Amino acid sequence: MTYFGWLFDGANWTGPTGILARLAEHLGYTALTLLVAVVIAVPLGAWIGHTGRGGFVVVGLANGLRALPTLGLLVLLATLTGLSLVGPIITLIVLAVPAVLAGTYAGIRNVDPAVVDAATGMGMRGSEVLWKVELPNALPLIIGGLRSATLQVIATATIAAYVSLGGLGRFIIDGLGQRDFGMMIGGSILVAVLAILADLILGGLQKLIVSPGLQATGRTAPRRLRAVPTRPEPVREAA
Repeated sequence: MTYFGWLFDGANWTGPTGILARLAEHLGYTALTLLVAVVIAVPLGAWIGHTGRGGFVVVGLANGLRALPTLGLLVLLATLTGLSLVGPIITLIVLAVPAVLAGTYAGIRNVDPAVVDAATGMGMRGSEVLWKVELPNALPLIIGGLRSATLQVIATATIAAYVSLGGLGRFIIDGLGQRDFGMMIGGSILVAVLAILADLILGGLQKLIVSPGLQATGRTAPRRLRAVPTRPEPVREAA
């Protein structure tokens, strides 16, 4: 069966192992992973970015976690925790945290110091500056990190099916085992479409919640101010 025939066969969409059920599993794993990653990474990145302490920790941690071999970590945790959801979910969280952490830290550090000084001069405390000034201004980079993490989790959750995780990756693993290449290609197409749709949704959400001025600032470089020559006024002679 070709991938076209497999995708448009109604029997493949229903049942506990159908496309809709696997899609729901995939979305559930992704949402759980991103929720835990945001709870861990956003407060940590915001605190480090606000205080300026431990920036080297963020850079080292993000680079170190990104350098970990995902499949090797997945197999190791599956060996330690057994064939359960714990190992794959921890692996996905480890994969998602660096992008969100780096985006939050960079967003806070890139806030215009003049804006922070103005807020402090108005009498705001440190926590108020963080919540009312820095975090709103850092939203474009924070959401950018979240979008990157989302794409990585959606893609990596497919290979997590290798160690008992469900989701759309089951079609790829099962298709390979059964030599059903239509199922394999169809599953790959579904994962790619899901990743594209998720990125588009997050991009639309970013436009809704981020101020248009911040979006423009993120897209274009600030223009350099130029002095405008003025004509000297004629000196009137005293009568």
